[in-house]
Amino acid sequence: MTDSTRRFSDRVEAYRKYRPGYPPAMISTLLEKTGLDEGAVVADVGSGTGIFSRLLLDQGIRVAAVEPNTNMRLAAEAALSGYPLFTSIDGSAEQTGLPDDSIDLVTAAQALHWFCNAATKAEFQRILKPGGRLALIWNKRAVSEPFQQAYDAILHECAPEYDQVNHMNLDADDITGFFKTGSMELLHFDSSQSLDFAGLIGRLKSSSYCPAEDSPQYIPLVT
Repeated sequence: MTDSTRRFSDRVEAYRKYRPGYPPAMISTLLEKTGLDEGAVVADVGSGTGIFSRLLLDQGIRVAAVEPNTNMRLAAEAALSGYPLFTSIDGSAEQTGLPDDSIDLVTAAQALHWFCNAATKAEFQRILKPGGRLALIWNKRAVSEPFQQAYDAILHECAPEYDQVNHMNLDADDITGFFKTGSMELLHFDSSQSLDFAGLIGRLKSSSYCPAEDSPQYIPLVT
């Protein structure tokens, strides 16, 4: 298991409770543009606790949720086992374990920055049916907002790994390069998340860069 895979092993409950979802307009647009019909199969790669998988399942879409982290995968299985169209797979972006030409749509929600590499692209090409699609989804922070700027300043000061992880954010060139043998359409949707102080701390604790509670950096960060 790689370091990026292990990062969330002890953050599953906070991740499940406090990570934001995705706007309904994005889901409806995705389904409209991909034209998924009954019988279509989506591979949700890096599916985590199943936040995005659930939104697809709620639309009656068959989902193969691929997640390498055991704790995250078990949380998704506990949450989504009641959906008959849900399948949980112990696999990674580079080795999904899915058959050749078996997938209509690959999704990676809040995840591609952990595995944006040639092996992943080759694997996606292998499992996608001819004419299959890839959807990459992120929740982006409103970095120009005063609250976000103040929040970032605290993270830069008190969370030593924040700079390292923050630099992993992909830019337009990275994403375009991932599609260099095809075409890409970039869409933006408004979304928000309301949190009280306890929720804000929970959201922070779901992040891979948050210091452990026994770390000397933790108390200054949350007080």
